Amino acid sequence: MIASLLPAAAQAADPLLRVNVSGVDEALHKNILAHLGTLPESEVQRRAFLFNVDDAVGAALQSVGYYHGEVTQTLNRNEKGPWELVLTVIPGEPTRIDWVDFRFAGDMLNDRTFARWLDNVSLRPGDVLNHGRYETFKAELGAIALSRGYFDGEYSKAEIRVNRDENRATISLHFNSGIRYRFGDVNFDGDTLEDGFLDKLIPFDKDTHYATRRLSTFNSKLQETGYFRSIKVLPQLDKAKDNEVPVRVELENRPDHSIELGLGADIGSSTDKSFEPRVRVTWRTPQINRYGHSQETSIEWSPDRPKFLTTYTIPLTHPLDDQLKIRMGLLRDKYGVSQIYDSEKLDFTNTGQLDSTKGLLGVVRTQRLQSGWLWGYSLDYIQESYTQSETDYDPRFILAGMSLSSTVRGDASLDPKWGYRHSYSLDYADPSLGSETRLTRIQAKFKWIETFFEKHRIVARADFGVNLVADSDVALVPPSLRFFAGGDQSIRGYAYQELGPYYEYTTAEGQVGREVGGGRYLAVGSVEYQYYLTPTWRLGSFVDAGNAFDKDQFEPVIAVGGGVHWISPIGPIKLDLGVGLNETETLERSWRIHLTMGSEL
Repeated sequence: MIASLLPAAAQAADPLLRVNVSGVDEALHKNILAHLGTLPESEVQRRAFLFNVDDAVGAALQSVGYYHGEVTQTLNRNEKGPWELVLTVIPGEPTRIDWVDFRFAGDMLNDRTFARWLDNVSLRPGDVLNHGRYETFKAELGAIALSRGYFDGEYSKAEIRVNRDENRATISLHFNSGIRYRFGDVNFDGDTLEDGFLDKLIPFDKDTHYATRRLSTFNSKLQETGYFRSIKVLPQLDKAKDNEVPVRVELENRPDHSIELGLGADIGSSTDKSFEPRVRVTWRTPQINRYGHSQETSIEWSPDRPKFLTTYTIPLTHPLDDQLKIRMGLLRDKYGVSQIYDSEKLDFTNTGQLDSTKGLLGVVRTQRLQSGWLWGYSLDYIQESYTQSETDYDPRFILAGMSLSSTVRGDASLDPKWGYRHSYSLDYADPSLGSETRLTRIQAKFKWIETFFEKHRIVARADFGVNLVADSDVALVPPSLRFFAGGDQSIRGYAYQELGPYYEYTTAEGQVGREVGGGRYLAVGSVEYQYYLTPTWRLGSFVDAGNAFDKDQFEPVIAVGGGVHWISPIGPIKLDLGVGLNETETLERSWRIHLTMGSEL
């Protein structure tokens, strides 16, 4: 193999020296270049570089087991342009490992983590000697010992003996891990919460075997509370006593209040494809009192969809795994599409959408079960005003609900390589309990992610919904409780909530009108293939299908498309183009550009 080494400065100016290496494979070639180091940028550096070539190449060869290598140097001193150094290398016969003497003692012998690591060790008799691999082995062993609490571990023997005449080597490594330390007391400093409140976040008991993974989990749980700006979980090895390591947690509270301002716009998300500016202000109080109460209030303004929502959170038996949330809001939204028949054009024209204004007051308790499932039950009071078929409605509902969900992630990143989520919910309203009509609402949602061969990723999802209500009471079910399809989380290529069954009616002026008013059922699915160009950029292509519908009115809609995704530090940012393949009675073939951000699980 022949290759050359150029300094980085060569891109801007002629280098002082070029180096060509031949006679070795790619791995050995890279090792030689690494030992040669940075090429000279002055004549003094060039003289020093040429003086050390033999030693550097020899060290490179010996580090991977070649003790009898031969190097021939040819230096061309060009009057114009850089000098050229040609290295012809004959590695010779490699030195192989004759035998390996590993001896371990101490509590580590009963540690499954150590046993699994040792099974994958690649230092075996017959292998070509590689000093770097040996040093990596020692470093990994030391790192495991420290991370698992073997703080008294030491080597009684660690050496490589090389017989150059016979090209043989022996490796001896004797390590005694000693006793495995355990966790001692955990002390908090800097928080203003009730004594014992944070103890429930500690993911280990006193006298549990030490492991840095448990400290990382502890740190993550403290971060998740949202109370603290700075968190340091510090094992105090210098204060260890009787093989117990105390842990000190240094905390710094977040500011009492924070205000976040967001500006944005929706382009073409409505049926009239208009430009809709958005302004969002969020006020957060991460810790209201010593019991860990918090609140978040958001106000969002847009011409057609203003929203106000405030949530007050009360930790119950656990700061994260058992919470009571009281929520109150006033929200305006638009659904479907409204049309009037134009006798001159002999076709229907859009006149707007179904407007709804909803007041909400509710309470929900969420608990994380030992199995990892998230269980919740709620009670919501809803009053929603809307006009449908030129008739005004103002129904009231008291919804009792329960939900169950589980999320499994292959890693903790914002772009997991694999994982899945499934959630189920049931809501019930009854006239005897103060609701306008009897309603049973059932939903199920699924998402699955899998990565094949590192660069190929599949994302699939499916959403299903059912509203059980009497035929005569369908109009009394408010739009926010009906099912619609369309949008970046449903069927891309169509506007948000514009798909669903429609009905016709006659206006007061005698015109024929029709309105997509939502369905009693929902069935939507999607499959997306993603290919990673680099670790932070990928391409995606998808097929979305399904619809919202009523009895005997299922008309599936299909959309296809693709886009470019950037895996940013705050999560994937996706720019997708969706194209609808179907025309419906109320919609022509459609296309939309969707910009979304955030983790897919």
